[in-house]
Amino acid sequence: PPRPPAGARASRWLPRLEIGFVLATLVLMTGGWVAERMEQEIPPAWSLYLPAFLTGGFFGVRSSLRSLRRGRIDVDLLMVLAALGAAYVGAPFEGAMLLFLFSLSNVLQSFAMDRTRRAITSLMKLRPDHALVRRGSETELVPIDTLSVGDRVLVRPGENIPLDGIIVEGASEVDQATITGEALPVAKGEGDPVFAATVNQTGALEVRVTRAARDSTIARLIRLVEEAQAQKARTQRFLEKSEQAYAIGVLLLTLGLVAVPLALGGRTFSDVLYRAMTVMVVASPCAIIISTPASILAAIGGAARRGVLFKGGASLEALAKVRVVAFDKTGTLTRGEPEVTDVQAAGHPARATAEASPVEDAVLALAAAVEARSEHPIAQAVVRAARDRGLAVADCQDLRARPGLGVSARVDGRRILVGNARYLKAESSALEPWATTLDAFHRAGRTPVIVAEVENGLVQVLGIVVVADALREDAAAAVADLRRRTWGGQVVMLTGDHPEVAAAIAAAAGVDAFHAELLPEDKVRVVRELRDGGGVAMVGDGINDAPALAAADVGIAMGAAGTDVAMETADVVLMSNDLRKIPFAIDLSHRARRIVIQNLVFALGVILVLLVLALGYRLPLPLGVVGHEGSTVLVCLNGLRLLRTKR
Repeated sequence: PPRPPAGARASRWLPRLEIGFVLATLVLMTGGWVAERMEQEIPPAWSLYLPAFLTGGFFGVRSSLRSLRRGRIDVDLLMVLAALGAAYVGAPFEGAMLLFLFSLSNVLQSFAMDRTRRAITSLMKLRPDHALVRRGSETELVPIDTLSVGDRVLVRPGENIPLDGIIVEGASEVDQATITGEALPVAKGEGDPVFAATVNQTGALEVRVTRAARDSTIARLIRLVEEAQAQKARTQRFLEKSEQAYAIGVLLLTLGLVAVPLALGGRTFSDVLYRAMTVMVVASPCAIIISTPASILAAIGGAARRGVLFKGGASLEALAKVRVVAFDKTGTLTRGEPEVTDVQAAGHPARATAEASPVEDAVLALAAAVEARSEHPIAQAVVRAARDRGLAVADCQDLRARPGLGVSARVDGRRILVGNARYLKAESSALEPWATTLDAFHRAGRTPVIVAEVENGLVQVLGIVVVADALREDAAAAVADLRRRTWGGQVVMLTGDHPEVAAAIAAAAGVDAFHAELLPEDKVRVVRELRDGGGVAMVGDGINDAPALAAADVGIAMGAAGTDVAMETADVVLMSNDLRKIPFAIDLSHRARRIVIQNLVFALGVILVLLVLALGYRLPLPLGVVGHEGSTVLVCLNGLRLLRTKR
C-alpha cells in the first residue's frame, strides 16, 4: 500500500511524542527533587531539572511562538513564563511541576476531545473494505472504492453492508443502529433501501449500489459531524474572543504584583516574583476556555451515535431555547406513505363493490402518468396504486408543477391536471357537482386528488382519487413529551391539506393548534409569526419544507438517511423517522447547557478561591498548579458525560 503523507504520519505520532515528553518530565522532575536532598551521591539537581524544563515546556513554547507570530498572547505563554520565573527565584521543582502538570492536562484534554471524534470516525471502520460483486454469472471480491452506481453486491448473513443501495433480491433483518440509532433490527425486502455500515443479520441479500463510497450515508454523516465540530457555539466564540484580553489582563496583573511591592519596599525580589508567578498560574483561564468545547463536542458525538446529527454547537444551544415546535404533517406526524382508498369517476357514483371499474382504472392511470415523476408521498401513493392494479403508466410530456397545488402534463396528447381544489378554483363550475363528495372526504380526514382534463380552454373533471395517510403510532406520545421538554411550550401542525383533513390529524396527535391550506411561503410566514412566542423549531422532511426549516430558529429534518436536501437545509438531522428522537434532542440540548454552566461556574469558582489564597495568603505554587490543572481536567471529564447520554 502507498505510504501515508507526512502530515498524516506526524498527526499519528504527535500524541505519542507528547505522552513520552510528559513521562520524561515526571522522571526528570522526580530525579531532580531527590538530587536536591542527596547532591553528594547523585548528579547535581540542575542536570536533571534542565532537561525536565525542556521536555515539559517543548509543546508550550511551540504553541506560544505560533501565537506570538499572529500577535496573540495565550495561556501557554503564561505557563512558560511562570515556570521560568519559578526557576529564576530558586524553585526549579515548582517550575518543573507546573510544566509537567500543564503538559499532562493538555494530553488529557486532547484525549477527551479526540474521544468525541473517535466516537464518530470509528463508525467508518464498520464499513468493509471489500465487497463481493456480481459480474454476470460470476462473483468477484473487489475494493469498495472501485464500485460504481448500479453494481450488484452480495451480502451474506452477519456481514456489514458495504455501500448504500436497494435490495433487488432476498429478505433479511438489518441492524441500522449505526445510522439511525434504532435499537431493534428492521425487516428489509426487495425494493427497500439499505445503508453502508449497517449489519445484515439473517438472510442473504443482493443489493444494487445507489451511491459511491465517498457519497454513502455513513461518509456524509462523518463529514457533517466534522463540520459541526468546527462550528462553534456562541458561548464558545465569546470565550475565545475574551481569551486574548483575559490573558493580557493576567500578564499586567502579574507585572503589577512585581512592580508595586518592590516600589514600596520591604520584600525581597524572590518572594515578590514567587507570589506573582503563583497568581499568574491560578488566574489563567484554561478551565474556562476548555469548559464549553469539551461539553459541546461530547454532546454532538453522543447524539450522532444515536441517530441525531447537530450541525454545530450553535444548533445545540438554540434548541435549548425552543418553546414552540412546528410540525409538517405529511411524512412527519403521519407515516408519509399514504394509500389510495377510493377512486371515483365522473358519471359513475361510488359503488359498494371492491372491484374497480374500467372507467375508474382509466382515471387512476391518467393520475399516475402525471404523478410518476413527482417525489411527493401522495404522488407516489397514486403511482403505487396504479401498478398494484396492473395498470400501464404512460409517459408524460410538458410537465408543469405548482408547489402546494398540483401538477399538469400531456398524456397521449391530452392536457391532464392533477391537484387539489385550489388548483382548479378558477373553474368553480367544474367542481360544483363534486362539492358534496369532496366535503365528505375532507370531513373524514382523507385527501381527495382531483383529476381533470383541459380541452379547448375548458376544464372537465374526470374523477377523484382519494388518499389517506395514517398517524404515526408514536406521534401522540411524542407531542405530549415535547410539551414537557419545552417547559409547557406550544406544539403546532402546519400543512397544505384541507382544514377538515388537518383537523382530524391534529386531534389524533394532540397538537395545540394547526394551520391548513398552506403553501411553502405561507409556512414561512406562520413560522415567523410563531417566533413571537419564543424560539421555534420546525420539523419537516427537508424538501417541500426547506423554506420553513430555514426560517425557524432550529430546522429539524426527519428521516434524512437518504435525503440530501434535508442534510443541507436543516440545523438538526434525524437519521430515522422516530419521533422520539426530537424529545431526546431537546433533552440533550438542555443537559449540554446545564453542564456548560456547571463547568463555567466551577472553573470561575476555583480561580476566585485560588486567587484569594494567593493574594491574601502565601499559597504554595505546587498547590496552585494542582488546583489550576485539576479544575481543567475535571471540566473535561464532566463534559464527557454527554457521550453517555441515554436514548
